[in-house]
Amino acid sequence: MIFEPISLEGAYLITLPISHDARGTFVKTFHETNMAKQGIHFTLRESYYSFSKKDVIRGMHFQLPPHDHSKFVFCPTGAIMDVIVDLRKDSPTYRRYCTNILSAENHKALFIPEGFAHGFKSLADDSMTYYLLSTEYNKEHDTGVRYDSIGLDWGVSEPIISDRDKSFVGLREFESPF
Repeated sequence: MIFEPISLEGAYLITLPISHDARGTFVKTFHETNMAKQGIHFTLRESYYSFSKKDVIRGMHFQLPPHDHSKFVFCPTGAIMDVIVDLRKDSPTYRRYCTNILSAENHKALFIPEGFAHGFKSLADDSMTYYLLSTEYNKEHDTGVRYDSIGLDWGVSEPIISDRDKSFVGLREFESPF
C-alpha cells in the first residue's frame, strides 16, 4: 500500500497492491498494520457497497457525533469521482473539498477521517463503490449537506440524485458539531 496525503488534513489517497497472473487479478483492499504505520487506527464496524449508473451523484453524507465515523472507500468496478469536504471547525482545511478518481483500473482507495462529508459521481454505468466504516449506521445521526453547495462543478448537467440528497441543507447553513 502506498499512502499519499491529500490536500485535506488527515485524509489519504491509497494505492492498493495489485497482482496479475493467468488466473486474473488480486487486489489487497485493507491491511491494518500498514494503516497503523501511517497513524490510521481503524476498527471495522460495518461494510457495504453500492452500484450506480453513470452521472449518479450520491452525497454529501456523514453521521453526527457520537456515531460519526471514518471511512475507507474504493471502487472495484467502474469509476467514480470521489469527493470529500472537511467539516471540522478547527481544521485549517475547514469547508474545503477535494476530489479523486477511484476506479477498477487505478486501484486507488481513499481514507476519510471522522468529521468529513463524503460523496461521489459515477463516471460509468454499474460503478461499484465499496465502503468500510468505523461505526454502524445510525438513522437518527445520519445526514448530509447538499452536493451543489460545496463550490464544485460536478461536470454533469442532469445528474441523477435522490430526493433525500436534494433535501440536505447547504454547506454554509450547516452548523458543524465537528
